[in-house]
Amino acid sequence: MAIKVITPPALEPVTLGEARLHCRVDVEDDDDVLLRLIMAAREYAEQREWRAYLTQTLELYLDCWPARNEIRLPRPPLQSVTSVKYYDEDDAEYTLSSTTYLVDSVSQPGRLVLKSGQSWPSATLRPANAIVIRFVAGWASLGELPLRIKQAMLLLIGHWYENREATITGTISREIEFAVSSLLGIDSAKRF
Repeated sequence: MAIKVITPPALEPVTLGEARLHCRVDVEDDDDVLLRLIMAAREYAEQREWRAYLTQTLELYLDCWPARNEIRLPRPPLQSVTSVKYYDEDDAEYTLSSTTYLVDSVSQPGRLVLKSGQSWPSATLRPANAIVIRFVAGWASLGELPLRIKQAMLLLIGHWYENREATITGTISREIEFAVSSLLGIDSAKRF
């Protein structure tokens, strides 16, 4: 299984103004640095939590059809499924009809579920990345995004802004990692 971002979010969960305020920056000199830190914090937090925060288009690649009647789509919350394509052993592309499956955007993670009496295509598939599911995931607006996510991002941005080097001499601290993990609800045993 592989996942690829096709269209990244149009905006970030944290604005430049919020990052400036959090980092206590009054001048525009570091705006480029802060903008990069905002994007990096979102990417880091999305990866750690295995979610999509704001609307983005993704593709999931699978080598074969599952044995069960559903495919779980990573990076919740799921908004919609755009297409399900598959490639046979001759690399010919086919599109699975949307009348074959139901999109479950309520479950976390979202699912693509076969309708009653339907089955996955029986064509012999190419050996790798034979199934490509394009879908839209993430909260549709900033107002839906949980505040804990924004706070975790602000902690990361502030920490990275103050500590721009890879190492810090004379300090042993894990509080920032603990705080971010707590806000993101990360539990090593819990994964979609």
